[in-house]
Amino acid sequence: MNKNPFFPKFEDLPGDLPLFPLIGVLLLPGAQLPLNIFEPRYINMLEYALANQRLIGIAQPKVEGQSGTSTEDSTAIYEIGCVGRIISFKEATDGQIQITLRGICRFNIIDELPLMRSFRRIIPDFSNYKNDFILEKDMVIDRQRLLSDLRAYFEMENIEADWETIKQTPDERLVTTLAMVCPFEPHEKQALLESTDLSKRCKLIIGLIESALRRDSNGSSASVN
Repeated sequence: MNKNPFFPKFEDLPGDLPLFPLIGVLLLPGAQLPLNIFEPRYINMLEYALANQRLIGIAQPKVEGQSGTSTEDSTAIYEIGCVGRIISFKEATDGQIQITLRGICRFNIIDELPLMRSFRRIIPDFSNYKNDFILEKDMVIDRQRLLSDLRAYFEMENIEADWETIKQTPDERLVTTLAMVCPFEPHEKQALLESTDLSKRCKLIIGLIESALRRDSNGSSASVN
């Protein structure tokens, strides 16, 4: 991950975090995630974060539901998430606040603290993810296979794409972006978050795409028969 003078160093990461649990939403180190904040409890969370290093933890609840929706305070969450720093925010006239997070480092959830102003807080452990601060230089991916599969997958999902831009996107950014934007299932996105490095994350993306393509092909064959 590129160094940013506004971001905390690994040793300066906090001992507790406000938590934003969102179904099917993935934040990875180095990536940007736009969000709309409108629920009162999450506006409270945002105010707290702005006064405390601008940091918010993103983690997925262990429930099914519409991607991007939040859950009840008692809903269980996955044990691994990612902390992001607020790099921009804008107040809208309808009462919503638009923010952008940039991922910094993954964490394990050690414990959950009592609610504060109706939002959830956790005690994170960053110790297993110090390498999230280091830019991977020796990543090896099967880029040709990835792009070939991706074209078929986007066609299947009716996703429009700027292929010239995709072809010119560096490997690290391409893999990270695809992990976040592809419409994978929440448990699949969680597996991508937990991948130990970008090469393994890329292999998993290829596997998920090819599995989806096979299911679609089998479904089409069954319909014809």
